[in-house]
Amino acid sequence: MLALQILVNGILLGGIYASIAGGFSLVWGVLNVINILHGSFVVLGAYMAFFAYTLLGIHPYLFVPIAALLLFAIGLAVQYAIVNRVIDAPVLVSLTLTFGLTLFLDNVMLNAFKADFRKVNLRPPLGIIDVSDYLPAIDIIVPVDRLASMAFAILLVALLYWLLRRTSIGRAIVAVRMDRYAASLMGVDTRIIFAVTFGIGAAMAGAAGALLSPIFPISPLASTAYLGKAFVICILGGLGSVTGVLVGGVALGVLESFGAYIFGPEHSLTLSFTLLILLLIFRPTGLLGKRGFI
Repeated sequence: MLALQILVNGILLGGIYASIAGGFSLVWGVLNVINILHGSFVVLGAYMAFFAYTLLGIHPYLFVPIAALLLFAIGLAVQYAIVNRVIDAPVLVSLTLTFGLTLFLDNVMLNAFKADFRKVNLRPPLGIIDVSDYLPAIDIIVPVDRLASMAFAILLVALLYWLLRRTSIGRAIVAVRMDRYAASLMGVDTRIIFAVTFGIGAAMAGAAGALLSPIFPISPLASTAYLGKAFVICILGGLGSVTGVLVGGVALGVLESFGAYIFGPEHSLTLSFTLLILLLIFRPTGLLGKRGFI
């Protein structure tokens, strides 16, 4: 029964991880930009949710669409004003640029919010669901906050999938992802698509941060960990697949949960990057990687 409890915890965690990685994979796949700024956007969204709850009384789950809109605007502005200037440069140039931007944003947040860890403490707390109350044979406990965050995270990934498959802007993004020069010849304004894509990636990060705020402590120091998880999930699920992001997130969550039980929680990041190295050696396309982001 303990193994089942660990599995449930991993699935709940993995669903949340998927929302972190969705925007990162989108930006990497479409713009060919490894956005080092992504983890800082997650932390910024978490801070926004924290202050919205403590100062304005807005519940973090109600704040998710607001965080997404605010981060979309920030991401759109950053890409159009700064990143777009190096979009045709080698990938190392854009990687260095976003690395510099994340250092700047992390230091701004450190000065503004300090390095102290904060957390949204819901009042009243959402509590737990004891499955044995309904199914006596299954003795597991499900934290309601993690269940709700996972549900919202899966909804975000589903909305991203719908956007890319069913809307004109989504089809333009997929076209640019597959061949930006052919898309340009067909009348797609690639510079606008680049900016919108970067904004969507930032929106996903901000929404994920709001979902994480009732569960994990918030600090600018956490941005590197979130970036690392997004990177691992992107490689694990396969660049170019929304469903791969979901599968990769759940796989990483389950791996970390069992790894924390076997080796201790301090080794979760080590396990993640060990998995990353093995995938890059034996299956660099990931589990569900394919051409075109769908």
